[in-house]
Amino acid sequence: MSIFTEHPAARWGLPAAAVGVIGVAALTINQTASADAGLPPRTAMQLLADVRSSDVSSLSGTVVQTSDLGIPSLPGLTGGGPAGGGAAGAGGAAGSSLASLVSGTHTWRIWVDGPTRQRLALVGTSGESDVIRNGSDLWLWSSADKTAVHHTLGSGDAKAALPHPSASLPAGVPRTPDEAAATALAVMGKDTTVTTSGTASVAGRSAYELVLTPKDKATRIASVRIAIDAEKHVPLRVRVYSTKLSNPAFEVGFTAVDFSQPEARQFTFTPPAGTTVTQSDALAPKGAAGTNPAPSKEQMAAAAKAAGAMRVVGSGWSTVVVAPMPTDAATGGSGSGSSSGSGSGSASSVAKQLQTVLKALPTVSGAWGSGHVLEGTLFSAVVTDDGRVAVGAVGPDTLFAALAAK
Repeated sequence: MSIFTEHPAARWGLPAAAVGVIGVAALTINQTASADAGLPPRTAMQLLADVRSSDVSSLSGTVVQTSDLGIPSLPGLTGGGPAGGGAAGAGGAAGSSLASLVSGTHTWRIWVDGPTRQRLALVGTSGESDVIRNGSDLWLWSSADKTAVHHTLGSGDAKAALPHPSASLPAGVPRTPDEAAATALAVMGKDTTVTTSGTASVAGRSAYELVLTPKDKATRIASVRIAIDAEKHVPLRVRVYSTKLSNPAFEVGFTAVDFSQPEARQFTFTPPAGTTVTQSDALAPKGAAGTNPAPSKEQMAAAAKAAGAMRVVGSGWSTVVVAPMPTDAATGGSGSGSSSGSGSGSASSVAKQLQTVLKALPTVSGAWGSGHVLEGTLFSAVVTDDGRVAVGAVGPDTLFAALAAK
């Protein structure tokens, strides 16, 4: 399914190597979905081929994402302390707390009509936030803040993915079952067993279930279950199971879906009375008049230094990323970057939250140094006292080994 791109061949967002692995003998595909609910049997290989050849350009529905990552209650992370409470800001009380990244439920509506007409509406307790694209017009609207930002897209933005209306769900967090499935399939390879487990009913539709089971014993991921629509061949739901839980640690799926063309009015936006409207050129083509200034030499040098210092240890499901902590996060946001404009306040707030969280985390030490560890059901993270962070879908011992590796 190609929800946010106009190229059907790229619907999975997978590199060619990941797609090619489907036919590799090392990939174990050994089970056939039963003909439950009157559906004909399909092998895992057939289901993967079905999804790659699907062609859905229009749909609407409701998506629910839930997380239970096993993060302990921490000051500044749960919203109970000053840092947590003060983080709501423009994103709303339910949206921008760091806790919303690791627990709780998010619900949004989605409408898609081809590559240039899309809408996401995040429904929260404090209001609604929408991102609406209609041709060259892109609107970001917050009912809680009574603000709207209008972008005029140029030709260079024609293939851009629709941003998410919530700051609490960054680009790395899947917004739809399609994106979650792409993320899971991207790490598929010789360390994954791919099977089927019969059929399921999702959003009132019959679906086959594809199961990805890591062979890697170091990962905290027990399995990923992808429900694929029996007729349209698109992912309807993705569940990620932890080795520590019986219920899904992460789930994103449709609770209602309609594959007919949405009404045109869903993509037409007129700011309600009392809304503060801002015209922004941030998404204009590079080099166009009115665009944001290019990054300074200092900013580019800092980015290059950070990228050069980043290391990837291991592969597949147990990959560990070791990188330097951002300067603002390490200092609590009190550095010279505080003059960078409205974005600096948000960055400073998040940095203070992180500092509060770090102080409450257990201390650890070893041959790699010392620091603090955050251990969850699907991932672990270590922040060292010398300014490094190691993250992976693994236990702390694997992170310690990655930090010590040369």
